[in-house]
Amino acid sequence: ELHTFSVMPQRWVVERSFAWLEKCHRLWKNCERQLNTSLQFVNLAFLALLLRRG
Repeated sequence: ELHTFSVMPQRWVVERSFAWLEKCHRLWKNCERQLNTSLQFVNLAFLALLLRRG
């Protein structure tokens, strides 16, 4: 029995999201002192992505 390759949609979405986040230079290194600040920069990065697409 041969193993067949199938694409998992959820995994693709997660991998693309991480690839888009890597384009934000501020997120390459975690220089923030608080976790909340880092989370807000991730939110801003996704917001900028959505604004560019819209």
